[in-house]
Amino acid sequence: MRRIVAAISVFSATAVVALAATPAPAAAQTITADLAKGDSIEELHPDSAYKLYVAALAIDSNNYHALWRVSKADVDIAKQILQDNSYSNGVRDSVYEVAREYAERAIRADSMGAEGHYVLALALGRLSRTKGGKDRVRYARIIYDEASRALQLDSTLDGAEHVLGAWHAEVKRLSGITKFFAKTFLGADFMDRASWDSAVVHLKRAIALKPGYVFHHLELAEVYIDTHQYADARTQLHAVDSLPVTDVLDPVYKERADSLLAEIKDKQ
Repeated sequence: MRRIVAAISVFSATAVVALAATPAPAAAQTITADLAKGDSIEELHPDSAYKLYVAALAIDSNNYHALWRVSKADVDIAKQILQDNSYSNGVRDSVYEVAREYAERAIRADSMGAEGHYVLALALGRLSRTKGGKDRVRYARIIYDEASRALQLDSTLDGAEHVLGAWHAEVKRLSGITKFFAKTFLGADFMDRASWDSAVVHLKRAIALKPGYVFHHLELAEVYIDTHQYADARTQLHAVDSLPVTDVLDPVYKERADSLLAEIKDKQ
């Protein structure tokens, strides 16, 4: 965890000083190279990719690509903090908040860029999962609206489909008391949009767009378990087992899939 925190705090503080004097033509080449290298390693090595994106931002602080990609890297760094204690929770949530800030900067840099809206929804979606019901409700409208906006701008964003699918599932999982609060806070019509069927539809779309992504299958399997569709859940969980590791948390997701398979072994 110390390495994760250091990657965010120390490198961010020194990158501007180290790169601010780069000549303009060389700077453009450096940005292009940093972004390309970061994109090639981000899913498995988000901490290293983060450094490259921040280096690009040290040269061009308004670079849209670097802004939304550093937000995504922050999310992927934060999600690796799995410990459940006050210190770990605080560190994880603070990194998600940094991801939110970068996403909002990306949207300000290019409001028509789908990725900025997507990573804002992603950061808040991840953050909300660490919170209680009332806090989840406070983020619900933004998550839904930003993921929907991302898909309006680019219908091929599998991550935005996943966020919307997870949104429907998370709202359906809220307790009765929290749902009452949610309807009071957000309005009944908004919360009534959530449905298990919509969760399945969006997650299936995410899988169709990126079939090799483990987390899409795991999230859909969990929805099937919630709705007692155990045969379909097993299909998705077996898919998780067969897919290669392409994301930094895939080993954890695979362990989770194995655990769920054991839990539903005899359920029909």
